[in-house]
Amino acid sequence: MKTIRVIPRLDIKGPNLVKGIHLEGLRVLGRPSDFAKYYYENGADELIFMDVVASLYGRNSLHDIISETAKSIFIPITVGGGLRSIEDIKSVLRAGADKVCLNTAAINNPGLIEEASKIFGSSTIVVSIEAIKESDGRYLAYTDNGREYTGVDAIEWAKKVCEAGAGEIVVTSVDREGTGEGFDHELIKRINEVVTIPVVAHGGPAHADHVVEMIEATNADAVAVASVLHYEAIQKIDHNVSSSEGNTRFLEEKRGFHKFVPTGLSELKERMKEKNIRVRI
Repeated sequence: MKTIRVIPRLDIKGPNLVKGIHLEGLRVLGRPSDFAKYYYENGADELIFMDVVASLYGRNSLHDIISETAKSIFIPITVGGGLRSIEDIKSVLRAGADKVCLNTAAINNPGLIEEASKIFGSSTIVVSIEAIKESDGRYLAYTDNGREYTGVDAIEWAKKVCEAGAGEIVVTSVDREGTGEGFDHELIKRINEVVTIPVVAHGGPAHADHVVEMIEATNADAVAVASVLHYEAIQKIDHNVSSSEGNTRFLEEKRGFHKFVPTGLSELKERMKEKNIRVRI
């Protein structure tokens, strides 16, 4: 029985941790370093940092945040957003990342996956697939944080990513992301069935049982969780955010969490363990 990794995902805009719905409508939650430290201390297996506005500027701007985080956190860190070249990858790895996550650059230039895997090792190269289900039932891959249509079939693209030498795939259902409606089991299962590398599922859970149901239905290797964990952490962390980047009204007005059941990492892992899903406690 494999051990399932639980990975908090931190979407970053400027200096702040943000969260949206369908990868849009971003609300500011706090400082990334505070959340990263909290998750590390509470049993995160890895962390994913995504620069969600990198596509607007054509570069990743997380170097300072990653450098700060890597000094005190000793679990693998994956960094994505705006990475377009071998030099971009080298830069974030030097800053302290253990893995990089590619999307737009990989679709535009699939050869980058193979080249990067040979230079840095396949375990360093993660490919993100942001998928939207079309009216005909097909899943298509999108880029630029789910905004840009590519016409690329997501399932076929997953096969090519695997064949090109990537070490892992993060599958995001843009339709479900941030909604609390649960994971898209069909999408995750179909991709998992056509690749031989680990699949990390992302997008949709409102509570711990959504994670349990997804693992049981899809046999995914890991889960990347944002809202459920963030809305628990936000109640435990002192907030000091920059209002110059993003919508801070959510913090200022102390809004509720609607359909989400804020859940701590240890609570989530205990629930998974109760359902005979092996996790690192």
